Amino acid sequence: MNRKFTLFAASLCSIFAVSQAQTGTTTVTEWQYGKNGAVSLTYDDASRHQFTRALPIMERLKLPATFFVITGPITGSKYHGKFIGRPVKEIIRESATIPTNDQNFLERCSAAGYLGYKGTISYHTRAGSAYDSGHKDRAFKLMDSLYAKVRNGDFPKGYEPCPEYLQAEGSSWEDFKKDAAKGYEIASHSITHATMPGLDSVNIAYELTKSKEDILNHLGPKYTFSCEVPYGYENERVMRIAYQFYPAFRNRMPEPWLKEIDRASRKIPHPNDKDYVQWQRGATTKTPLPMMKSWVDTAYNSKDMWLVLVFHGVDSLGYEALNHQLLDEYFQYIKGKEDKLWIATFGDATKYMREREAAKVNSTEKAGKIMVTLTHSLDKKMYYLPLTLKLMCPRAGKL
Repeated sequence: MNRKFTLFAASLCSIFAVSQAQTGTTTVTEWQYGKNGAVSLTYDDASRHQFTRALPIMERLKLPATFFVITGPITGSKYHGKFIGRPVKEIIRESATIPTNDQNFLERCSAAGYLGYKGTISYHTRAGSAYDSGHKDRAFKLMDSLYAKVRNGDFPKGYEPCPEYLQAEGSSWEDFKKDAAKGYEIASHSITHATMPGLDSVNIAYELTKSKEDILNHLGPKYTFSCEVPYGYENERVMRIAYQFYPAFRNRMPEPWLKEIDRASRKIPHPNDKDYVQWQRGATTKTPLPMMKSWVDTAYNSKDMWLVLVFHGVDSLGYEALNHQLLDEYFQYIKGKEDKLWIATFGDATKYMREREAAKVNSTEKAGKIMVTLTHSLDKKMYYLPLTLKLMCPRAGKL
């Protein structure tokens, strides 16, 4: 039984008349503190400027955020990129006589970055993307081209990870411990930022479970709640595997009570026939600041909206890098809407919604007192966020 809750604005007891609802009626507010909507600031990839340029702005404004970090390049990580499977020399040799097809594509694409040569990872990334979008012929041709070039010795020897991995180098787990202690959520973005629709199940599991293990060992179980599959893929096969390892994904959370709009979608949040709508928006160099502010205004004026903002690069480092001056102005604008917006980490917003949906509230009135009991059946080690209750009280002097 979970009895944690906060009472929302005690002054409301004198605002709501008995005629509006039965005395003692208690509900869980849509968002913590009775706010209109929620906003989560999220960052992908953990490029260095996110922490040296953007994080100080959020600290100054006291804004929480979630960082989906690539764990392989973090100093002190135990697990790094590798291919789980047959010796790659066998795969290379076999590719000379057997063209890429449905039966061998995932193995070849999984191994692509670990063939012993630099410059091969881009073939993995492009082929995985093509395969996910249904362009299998293109994906197969990319693999055939890659393995032919490897056999011909067209690449220099060595190992070269993707650009996102390289841009994340320079951080340590000690750095992230300090950030976590300040209230920031550190979450998984895999070990190497692999294109998971191009990986077989064993290599998907390795990327996700070992990233989780490093986070667990260095930061603790609290930070193994949220995850983001790189590039935001919603691939059914990938997500089916991924759901086994993390409770929450920014990619997709198919809750029956949640409408999801990903950041590439042009759909609008309303009308909405579910309890909540998660509206993801990606702030890029092509996004005018007034438009970015309008997203916040929409959440501010709604009752069911969770605005999830997605950032990548900062000050020329990383994908679609925004300058920190623009971020400063934008974050100040968000801070100025805090009277009606709950600004929360991705994990906290998820926990609140799930707890509210699972909550059972019972209130009884006896001898001039109202007793409220709150319970839910979720795992209390994971779902411990206080819920906000709204209690209907009689007018002054009536109780």
